[in-house]
Amino acid sequence: MIELATNLFIAILGLAGGLAVGSGLVALLIVFDLIPRLAQLARAYRMSKWFETAIVSGSLYWTFADFMDWKFSLQSLSLISIIGLFDGLFVGMLAAALTEVMNVLPILAKRMKLSKFIASLVMAMVLGKTLGSLFDWLVFQW
Repeated sequence: MIELATNLFIAILGLAGGLAVGSGLVALLIVFDLIPRLAQLARAYRMSKWFETAIVSGSLYWTFADFMDWKFSLQSLSLISIIGLFDGLFVGMLAAALTEVMNVLPILAKRMKLSKFIASLVMAMVLGKTLGSLFDWLVFQW
């Protein structure tokens, strides 16, 4: 009975974590208007539905690939170069879109009357992310 409750708790915890990450990604895409920005940077305004479809399809495909433990049969060098190319394209386009919309922090600091503390806010964010990553890597990975 205790094992069933433990497994149920772990399943609920995993579902909650997945929903939190998924909703964070959706919030990022919606709040920053990343898909229209990507379409603008690519000069492909009429193809923004294809960008949306590609993001959803890629998410679903790689979710199934992870759950089903799918394997590739390509040579490792060609597979690395193909995946690296698409990863590089995605990260580059995402970074370009984010640089255009990242004026959110100065606007937020100005509205909250924290403009003189902007350097401290950025450092707090950087240190928090770094320490959180180190804590996760050193405590939970070992």
